[in-house]
Amino acid sequence: MKIFVDKEKCLGCGACVAACSEVFMIDKDGKCKVKVQRKLSCVDQAVDVCPGNAIKVE
Repeated sequence: MKIFVDKEKCLGCGACVAACSEVFMIDKDGKCKVKVQRKLSCVDQAVDVCPGNAIKVE
């Protein structure tokens, strides 16, 4: 399992962090970043709430 964030699609809204702060953060460029590769149940929620569809889990 690997979590990816497409920086081009990311709107920087922070919905992913609100859903799963254990895995996601907003980095210095204002975009979502994966801080740890950990498959928690909240990762799926972050995928669902991302308005830019920028988060993928493979």
